[in-house]
Amino acid sequence: MVLGLGTGSTAAFVVSKLGELLKSGELKDIVGIPTSKRTEEQARSLGIPLSVLDDHPKLDLAIDGADEVDPDLNLVKGRGGALLREKMVEAASDKFVVVADETKLVDGLGGSKLAMPVKYNLVRLKELFNEEGVEAKLRLNDDGKPYVTDNSNYIVDLYFQTPIRDGYAAGKEILSFEGVVEHGLFLDMATAVIIAGTSGVEVKTK
Repeated sequence: MVLGLGTGSTAAFVVSKLGELLKSGELKDIVGIPTSKRTEEQARSLGIPLSVLDDHPKLDLAIDGADEVDPDLNLVKGRGGALLREKMVEAASDKFVVVADETKLVDGLGGSKLAMPVKYNLVRLKELFNEEGVEAKLRLNDDGKPYVTDNSNYIVDLYFQTPIRDGYAAGKEILSFEGVVEHGLFLDMATAVIIAGTSGVEVKTK
């Protein structure tokens, strides 16, 4: 199998487990396509064979975390900064499984009031979501300098007071802005979401 390897704290557990299964011989003949330099370094350290999307444009499965999951399994992703590569890899996968805990479940995207990442354009984005009540901030590093992604982009984070009313229309509008590379709305992409909660593990599928 060709596997897309996600980025972030939850995805890191998945990559770690894959390394364990390969080492024990329970898992064989896989190739990983990492979605960030961070994931690439982790996978290499665990002996997971790696390749790139150019050499494997069709993947069997991608596994990743999410920042928000709505009832239709639409997602907000990218607070770890890898949203462009994540979306490219996951869009190329036959199946895309999300692993998350129950705190990531929302009634509507943007409902957590945490950041919804967009790769760069500030004032117009704020104006676009006036009715939802949005604050737009350029993402900064701890030293106060702009955060730069693996693909050398800046990120504007949008903080919503109320959920986005139409994620599809919002995504289309955001991408129409000059200078915007990608956004963190992953719409109609997830095949399944595995949710860990206080009462156990639940699998949601469409």
